[in-house]
Amino acid sequence: MWVAGFAATVSLWATTPTAAVVVLDSTWHAEGGAKGREAKGFGAHLRLAAEPQFRSVLALATDGETWGEASGTWLGNDGRHAYLLTAAHIFDLPARPDAYVVRGPKGEVLKADRVFVHPQWNGDEELRTGFDLAILRLNRPIEGAGPPPMLYGGRDEAGKLVTFVGYGSRGIGSTGERDAYYEGSDKAAAEGTADQWVDIVDPPPRKRDGGNYLGVFLPKEDGSLKNPWGGSRRPVSRLAGLLGSGDSGGSTWMKVGANWVVVGVNANGTGRARYGDTSWVARVSPHRGWISEVFPGVRFLDN
Repeated sequence: MWVAGFAATVSLWATTPTAAVVVLDSTWHAEGGAKGREAKGFGAHLRLAAEPQFRSVLALATDGETWGEASGTWLGNDGRHAYLLTAAHIFDLPARPDAYVVRGPKGEVLKADRVFVHPQWNGDEELRTGFDLAILRLNRPIEGAGPPPMLYGGRDEAGKLVTFVGYGSRGIGSTGERDAYYEGSDKAAAEGTADQWVDIVDPPPRKRDGGNYLGVFLPKEDGSLKNPWGGSRRPVSRLAGLLGSGDSGGSTWMKVGANWVVVGVNANGTGRARYGDTSWVARVSPHRGWISEVFPGVRFLDN
């Protein structure tokens, strides 16, 4: 089941920037996680993120060393530049292109010469989740990231299985994200169901929710928690999870036929990213015009 319309509860729950994934306790244990081995239980989620369709998801850092402070998705190149889709909230306003560098597919450090923030983003993570988009223009093309991904141009995300990918901290459902669970700087991925689908209000109301997001809830394995969006009370798969902190700006994907498409940009979530919390993703489809204006070479798939 999915929920359309404006989720008034969003403004009642604390929102936090998102990072790498928080996963099911059961999967973490099965993958070798244990007390004293907290960082060893994420193998399945690292393998998922390493699948070739997600090669375009790259790490960002403010200092060129602390990779995973934020994430982004390479959209493609023009003759002189690469373009990277990310979240607007990772920048202080007014956004500066030198706020982050990007780690390329071969480990190279790439700099940006421009940053484009969505014109209706005002820094409010509660009321403008669906407008939390920015595009970095890098000062040279990217090679080795596979084919440029396709972005989704339809309206059929509700109730579908989605996969979110990014870098950053990690955790498990019973505790949320903690430093002990994080090791290395590889991307991780998790799955969920888009139980909540909220349409866009464009232009967004000045003091109300502008909509345009997907909500993914993390149930417990035993089904003991009620899903506030009317979806299942049990995880969609053993790879179910939530966004954590550092995944911000990474991407959420959906399979349409034989094609993997980007449906959203990882935005924020509730609480401490534990069982019973929700992660939110800014939908890209309604922003097709703005994205294409910044980077005319972007590819969209209509359904």
